[in-house]
Amino acid sequence: MVRRAVCPGSYDPITLGHLDVIGRAAGMFDELIVAIGHNPAKKGRFTVEERVELVAESCRDLPNVEAIQFTGLLVDLCRQRGIGTIVKGVRTGADLTYEFPMAQMNRRLTGVETVLLPSAPEWSFVSSSLVREISGYGGDVTAFVPRPVVDRLA
Repeated sequence: MVRRAVCPGSYDPITLGHLDVIGRAAGMFDELIVAIGHNPAKKGRFTVEERVELVAESCRDLPNVEAIQFTGLLVDLCRQRGIGTIVKGVRTGADLTYEFPMAQMNRRLTGVETVLLPSAPEWSFVSSSLVREISGYGGDVTAFVPRPVVDRLA
Protein backbone atom coordinates (compact mmCIF):
# COMPACT_ATOMS: atom_id res chain seq x y z
CA MET A 1 0.00 0.00 0.00
CA VAL A 2 1.35 3.43 -0.98
CA ARG A 3 1.55 5.88 1.90
CA ARG A 4 0.48 9.32 0.66
CA ALA A 5 0.46 12.61 2.53
CA VAL A 6 -0.22 16.23 1.75
CA CYS A 7 1.68 19.23 3.09
CA PRO A 8 -0.61 22.23 2.48
CA GLY A 9 0.18 25.92 2.68
CA SER A 10 0.30 29.21 0.87
CA TYR A 11 4.09 29.10 0.41
CA ASP A 12 4.27 32.79 -0.49
CA PRO A 13 7.20 32.31 -0.70
CA ILE A 14 8.52 28.90 0.32
CA THR A 15 11.13 29.26 3.08
CA LEU A 16 13.95 27.04 4.34
CA GLY A 17 11.69 26.26 7.28
CA HIS A 18 9.05 24.94 4.87
CA LEU A 19 11.74 22.92 3.07
CA ASP A 20 12.86 21.40 6.36
CA VAL A 21 9.31 20.19 7.12
CA ILE A 22 8.77 19.00 3.53
CA GLY A 23 12.05 17.08 3.51
CA ARG A 24 11.30 15.40 6.83
CA ALA A 25 7.77 14.52 5.71
CA ALA A 26 9.08 13.18 2.38
CA GLY A 27 11.16 10.73 4.38
CA MET A 28 8.05 9.41 6.16
CA PHE A 29 5.82 8.80 3.14
CA ASP A 30 6.06 7.19 -0.30
CA GLU A 31 4.42 10.19 -1.94
CA LEU A 32 4.14 13.74 -0.63
CA ILE A 33 1.96 16.32 -2.32
CA VAL A 34 2.83 19.93 -1.50
CA ALA A 35 -0.55 21.59 -2.03
CA ILE A 36 -0.36 25.31 -2.61
CA GLY A 37 -3.63 26.95 -1.67
CA HIS A 38 -5.21 29.37 -4.09
CA ASN A 39 -7.40 32.00 -2.50
CA PRO A 40 -8.61 34.42 -5.21
CA ALA A 41 -9.51 36.97 -2.50
CA LYS A 42 -5.86 37.26 -1.40
CA LYS A 43 -3.21 39.16 -3.32
CA GLY A 44 0.11 37.50 -2.64
CA ARG A 45 3.70 38.38 -3.53
CA PHE A 46 3.75 35.56 -6.09
CA THR A 47 0.91 34.15 -8.18
CA VAL A 48 -0.18 30.64 -7.30
CA GLU A 49 1.42 29.40 -10.53
CA GLU A 50 4.73 31.01 -9.54
CA ARG A 51 4.50 29.49 -6.07
CA VAL A 52 3.94 26.02 -7.54
CA GLU A 53 7.00 26.57 -9.75
CA LEU A 54 9.13 27.79 -6.84
CA VAL A 55 8.12 24.85 -4.65
CA ALA A 56 8.79 22.37 -7.47
CA GLU A 57 12.22 23.92 -8.17
CA SER A 58 13.09 24.00 -4.47
CA CYS A 59 12.08 20.34 -4.01
CA ARG A 60 13.69 18.96 -7.17
CA ASP A 61 16.07 16.80 -5.06
CA LEU A 62 13.10 15.07 -3.42
CA PRO A 63 11.83 12.61 -6.06
CA ASN A 64 8.68 11.63 -4.14
CA VAL A 65 7.45 15.24 -3.81
CA GLU A 66 4.96 16.84 -6.20
CA ALA A 67 3.82 20.48 -6.06
CA ILE A 68 0.24 21.28 -7.07
CA GLN A 69 -2.26 24.07 -6.58
CA PHE A 70 -5.66 23.57 -5.03
CA THR A 71 -8.79 25.47 -4.10
CA GLY A 72 -11.55 24.48 -1.74
CA LEU A 73 -11.38 22.13 1.19
CA LEU A 74 -8.16 20.24 1.78
CA VAL A 75 -10.11 17.14 2.81
CA ASP A 76 -11.74 17.10 -0.64
CA LEU A 77 -8.28 17.03 -2.22
CA CYS A 78 -7.36 14.19 0.15
CA ARG A 79 -10.46 12.24 -0.84
CA GLN A 80 -9.84 12.78 -4.59
CA ARG A 81 -6.18 11.69 -4.38
CA GLY A 82 -6.50 8.89 -1.83
CA ILE A 83 -4.43 10.78 0.75
CA GLY A 84 -4.77 9.65 4.35
CA THR A 85 -2.46 12.08 6.13
CA ILE A 86 -1.99 15.84 6.34
CA VAL A 87 1.43 17.07 7.50
CA LYS A 88 1.74 20.54 9.00
CA GLY A 89 4.75 22.28 10.48
CA VAL A 90 4.28 24.13 13.75
CA ARG A 91 6.67 26.80 15.00
CA THR A 92 5.02 28.05 18.16
CA GLY A 93 2.25 27.41 20.62
CA ALA A 94 0.12 29.83 18.60
CA ASP A 95 0.52 27.59 15.54
CA LEU A 96 -0.47 24.59 17.63
CA THR A 97 -3.55 26.39 18.97
CA TYR A 98 -4.60 27.13 15.39
CA GLU A 99 -3.77 23.71 13.90
CA PHE A 100 -5.13 21.41 16.62
CA PRO A 101 -8.88 22.10 16.13
CA MET A 102 -8.40 22.01 12.36
CA ALA A 103 -6.78 18.58 12.67
CA GLN A 104 -9.70 17.37 14.75
CA MET A 105 -12.23 18.76 12.27
CA ASN A 106 -10.46 17.18 9.29
CA ARG A 107 -10.43 13.82 11.08
CA ARG A 108 -14.10 14.16 11.96
CA LEU A 109 -15.08 15.13 8.41
CA THR A 110 -13.18 12.42 6.54
CA GLY A 111 -11.00 10.35 8.86
CA VAL A 112 -7.84 12.01 7.50
CA GLU A 113 -5.16 12.14 10.18
CA THR A 114 -2.87 15.12 10.77
CA VAL A 115 0.79 14.91 11.73
CA LEU A 116 2.11 18.08 13.36
CA LEU A 117 5.88 18.40 12.94
CA PRO A 118 7.67 20.85 15.23
CA SER A 119 9.94 23.16 13.29
CA ALA A 120 13.67 22.83 13.67
CA PRO A 121 14.79 25.50 16.18
CA GLU A 122 16.86 27.35 13.59
CA TRP A 123 13.72 27.99 11.50
CA SER A 124 11.16 28.64 14.24
CA PHE A 125 11.23 32.41 13.73
CA VAL A 126 11.09 32.36 9.91
CA SER A 127 7.77 33.02 8.20
CA SER A 128 6.75 33.89 4.67
CA SER A 129 5.21 37.15 5.86
CA LEU A 130 8.49 38.24 7.50
CA VAL A 131 10.42 37.28 4.37
CA ARG A 132 8.00 39.34 2.24
CA GLU A 133 8.36 42.32 4.57
CA ILE A 134 12.18 42.19 4.68
CA SER A 135 12.37 41.68 0.93
CA GLY A 136 9.88 44.48 0.30
CA TYR A 137 12.24 46.91 2.02
CA GLY A 138 15.21 45.65 0.03
CA GLY A 139 16.61 43.49 2.82
CA ASP A 140 18.66 40.35 2.28
CA VAL A 141 16.62 37.16 2.73
CA THR A 142 19.14 34.68 1.30
CA ALA A 143 19.56 33.00 4.72
CA PHE A 144 15.83 32.21 4.90
CA VAL A 145 14.69 31.09 1.44
CA PRO A 146 15.91 28.60 -1.19
CA ARG A 147 17.92 29.80 -4.19
CA PRO A 148 14.98 29.81 -6.65
CA VAL A 149 13.16 32.32 -4.41
CA VAL A 150 16.28 34.48 -4.03
CA ASP A 151 16.64 34.54 -7.81
CA ARG A 152 12.97 35.40 -8.36
CA LEU A 153 12.98 38.17 -5.76
CA ALA A 154 16.03 39.74 -7.45
